[in-house]
Amino acid sequence: MASSVSICSNALLALGANPINSFDEASENARLCSNLYPTIRDDLLRKHPWNCAVKRVVLSPETTAPAFGFRYRFPLPGDVIRILSVGNEYDDVRYRIENGRVMANENVVYLRYIFRNEDESSWDAALVNLAEAFMTAKLAYAVTGSASLRDSLTQEAAFLLRQAKA
Repeated sequence: MASSVSICSNALLALGANPINSFDEASENARLCSNLYPTIRDDLLRKHPWNCAVKRVVLSPETTAPAFGFRYRFPLPGDVIRILSVGNEYDDVRYRIENGRVMANENVVYLRYIFRNEDESSWDAALVNLAEAFMTAKLAYAVTGSASLRDSLTQEAAFLLRQAKA
Protein backbone atom coordinates (compact mmCIF):
# COMPACT_ATOMS: atom_id res chain seq x y z
CA MET A 1 0.00 0.00 0.00
CA ALA A 2 1.24 3.42 -0.89
CA SER A 3 2.02 6.04 1.73
CA SER A 4 3.69 9.42 1.67
CA VAL A 5 6.86 7.83 3.05
CA SER A 6 6.85 4.96 0.52
CA ILE A 7 6.37 7.42 -2.34
CA CYS A 8 9.34 9.47 -1.15
CA SER A 9 11.44 6.38 -0.46
CA ASN A 10 10.82 5.05 -3.96
CA ALA A 11 11.82 8.43 -5.39
CA LEU A 12 15.04 8.36 -3.37
CA LEU A 13 15.78 4.78 -4.43
CA ALA A 14 15.30 5.77 -8.08
CA LEU A 15 18.06 8.33 -7.53
CA GLY A 16 20.36 5.78 -5.90
CA ALA A 17 19.89 7.33 -2.45
CA ASN A 18 19.02 5.74 0.87
CA PRO A 19 15.27 5.45 1.51
CA ILE A 20 13.57 6.86 4.60
CA ASN A 21 11.39 5.18 7.21
CA SER A 22 9.78 8.36 8.50
CA PHE A 23 9.66 12.07 7.73
CA ASP A 24 10.81 12.65 11.32
CA GLU A 25 14.08 10.73 11.16
CA ALA A 26 17.32 12.66 11.49
CA SER A 27 18.54 12.53 7.90
CA GLU A 28 18.92 14.99 5.07
CA ASN A 29 16.71 12.83 2.83
CA ALA A 30 13.89 12.83 5.40
CA ARG A 31 14.18 16.60 5.80
CA LEU A 32 14.02 17.11 2.03
CA CYS A 33 11.04 14.80 1.65
CA SER A 34 9.08 16.28 4.54
CA ASN A 35 9.57 19.77 3.11
CA LEU A 36 8.86 18.95 -0.54
CA TYR A 37 6.23 16.23 -0.46
CA PRO A 38 3.14 18.19 0.74
CA THR A 39 3.57 20.77 -2.03
CA ILE A 40 4.18 18.11 -4.70
CA ARG A 41 1.12 16.14 -3.50
CA ASP A 42 -1.21 19.15 -3.50
CA ASP A 43 0.05 20.38 -6.87
CA LEU A 44 -0.41 16.94 -8.43
CA LEU A 45 -3.92 16.55 -7.00
CA ARG A 46 -4.84 20.02 -8.32
CA LYS A 47 -3.76 19.15 -11.88
CA HIS A 48 -6.62 16.71 -12.62
CA PRO A 49 -9.92 15.56 -11.09
CA TRP A 50 -8.59 12.17 -9.97
CA ASN A 51 -11.46 9.92 -8.87
CA CYS A 52 -9.85 9.40 -5.47
CA ALA A 53 -9.65 13.14 -4.81
CA VAL A 54 -13.12 14.44 -5.70
CA LYS A 55 -15.78 15.27 -3.11
CA ARG A 56 -19.32 16.60 -3.23
CA VAL A 57 -20.81 18.61 -0.37
CA VAL A 58 -23.86 20.74 0.27
CA LEU A 59 -22.89 24.03 1.90
CA SER A 60 -25.09 25.99 4.29
CA PRO A 61 -24.79 29.77 4.46
CA GLU A 62 -23.12 31.67 7.25
CA THR A 63 -25.32 33.88 9.39
CA THR A 64 -23.57 37.04 8.16
CA ALA A 65 -24.28 38.08 4.58
CA PRO A 66 -21.64 39.66 2.32
CA ALA A 67 -21.48 43.46 2.43
CA PHE A 68 -22.75 43.70 -1.15
CA GLY A 69 -23.12 41.85 -4.45
CA PHE A 70 -24.50 38.57 -3.13
CA ARG A 71 -27.10 37.55 -0.56
CA TYR A 72 -25.23 34.61 0.98
CA ARG A 73 -21.73 33.45 1.79
CA PHE A 74 -20.65 29.90 2.48
CA PRO A 75 -17.43 28.69 4.13
CA LEU A 76 -15.33 26.43 1.94
CA PRO A 77 -14.29 23.09 3.43
CA GLY A 78 -10.77 23.19 4.86
CA ASP A 79 -9.50 20.50 2.49
CA VAL A 80 -10.35 22.29 -0.79
CA ILE A 81 -7.54 22.34 -3.32
CA ARG A 82 -9.55 23.25 -6.42
CA ILE A 83 -13.22 23.88 -7.09
CA LEU A 84 -14.67 21.87 -9.97
CA SER A 85 -18.27 23.11 -9.93
CA VAL A 86 -20.73 25.16 -7.92
CA GLY A 87 -24.38 24.20 -8.27
CA ASN A 88 -26.09 21.15 -9.69
CA GLU A 89 -24.98 19.78 -13.04
CA TYR A 90 -27.43 21.88 -15.06
CA ASP A 91 -27.58 24.97 -12.84
CA ASP A 92 -26.03 28.22 -13.94
CA VAL A 93 -25.11 29.56 -10.51
CA ARG A 94 -23.49 32.97 -10.37
CA TYR A 95 -20.83 32.93 -7.67
CA ARG A 96 -17.46 34.25 -6.57
CA ILE A 97 -14.75 32.77 -4.37
CA GLU A 98 -13.36 35.26 -1.87
CA ASN A 99 -11.25 34.70 1.23
CA GLY A 100 -12.13 31.03 1.67
CA ARG A 101 -15.83 31.53 1.00
CA VAL A 102 -18.30 31.05 -1.83
CA MET A 103 -20.49 34.11 -2.44
CA ALA A 104 -23.81 33.36 -4.15
CA ASN A 105 -27.46 34.32 -4.31
CA GLU A 106 -28.58 30.73 -3.64
CA ASN A 107 -29.49 29.77 -0.06
CA VAL A 108 -27.82 26.36 -0.50
CA VAL A 109 -24.73 25.65 -2.58
CA TYR A 110 -23.80 22.29 -4.10
CA LEU A 111 -20.03 22.08 -4.36
CA ARG A 112 -17.89 19.56 -6.24
CA TYR A 113 -14.19 19.93 -5.57
CA ILE A 114 -10.76 18.35 -5.42
CA PHE A 115 -9.77 17.73 -1.83
CA ARG A 116 -6.41 17.28 -0.15
CA ASN A 117 -6.40 13.48 -0.09
CA GLU A 118 -3.60 12.61 2.33
CA ASP A 119 -4.52 8.90 2.32
CA GLU A 120 -2.22 7.68 -0.42
CA SER A 121 -3.48 4.11 0.09
CA SER A 122 -6.74 5.25 -1.57
CA TRP A 123 -4.93 6.51 -4.68
CA ASP A 124 -4.88 4.48 -7.86
CA ALA A 125 -1.58 3.12 -9.16
CA ALA A 126 -1.22 5.78 -11.88
CA LEU A 127 -1.44 8.60 -9.33
CA VAL A 128 1.07 6.90 -7.02
CA ASN A 129 3.49 6.46 -9.94
CA LEU A 130 3.06 10.12 -10.87
CA ALA A 131 3.73 11.23 -7.31
CA GLU A 132 6.90 9.14 -7.30
CA ALA A 133 7.97 10.59 -10.67
CA PHE A 134 7.40 14.19 -9.56
CA MET A 135 9.17 13.58 -6.23
CA THR A 136 12.09 11.97 -8.06
CA ALA A 137 12.38 15.00 -10.34
CA LYS A 138 12.09 17.44 -7.44
CA LEU A 139 14.70 15.62 -5.35
CA ALA A 140 17.10 14.96 -8.24
CA TYR A 141 19.32 18.03 -7.98
CA ALA A 142 19.47 18.05 -4.17
CA VAL A 143 20.37 14.35 -4.06
CA THR A 144 22.62 13.99 -7.13
CA GLY A 145 23.78 17.52 -7.95
CA SER A 146 22.85 16.93 -11.60
CA ALA A 147 20.76 19.63 -13.26
CA SER A 148 20.53 17.61 -16.47
CA LEU A 149 19.11 14.61 -14.59
CA ARG A 150 16.60 16.90 -12.86
CA ASP A 151 15.53 18.35 -16.21
CA SER A 152 15.21 14.92 -17.81
CA LEU A 153 13.15 13.57 -14.90
CA THR A 154 10.93 16.67 -14.94
CA GLN A 155 10.19 16.07 -18.62
CA GLU A 156 9.48 12.40 -17.95
CA ALA A 157 7.08 13.27 -15.11
CA ALA A 158 5.25 15.76 -17.35
CA PHE A 159 4.94 13.07 -20.04
CA LEU A 160 3.55 10.57 -17.51
CA LEU A 161 1.04 13.17 -16.35
CA ARG A 162 -0.20 13.73 -19.91
CA GLN A 163 -0.58 9.96 -20.34
CA ALA A 164 -2.46 9.54 -17.06
CA LYS A 165 -4.87 12.36 -17.93
CA ALA A 166 -5.63 10.93 -21.39
